Amino acid sequence: MGDNSNTQYFKVNGETDLAVRDILEAVYIALVEKGYNPVNQIVGYLMSGDPTYVTSYKNARYLIMKVERDEILEEMLRNYIDVNLK
Repeated sequence: MGDNSNTQYFKVNGETDLAVRDILEAVYIALVEKGYNPVNQIVGYLMSGDPTYVTSYKNARYLIMKVERDEILEEMLRNYIDVNLK
């Protein structure tokens, strides 16, 4: 078993052609247009890794799979902190 007494550092590497924010916006719009609850669907995808939570309408599934789930979570957390804690 590993040493759990020290904080581990996590850094997301790599850049994508589209910003994560742009991808999330496009996926959100596609989900709304198809009548889905975008929050539920995106959370389902993030928790399970199953891309079928995201519609293929407007290439939303393809777009969301272009970025790692941890990059999406990082963007969402960064935005939450910027809006609510600063």
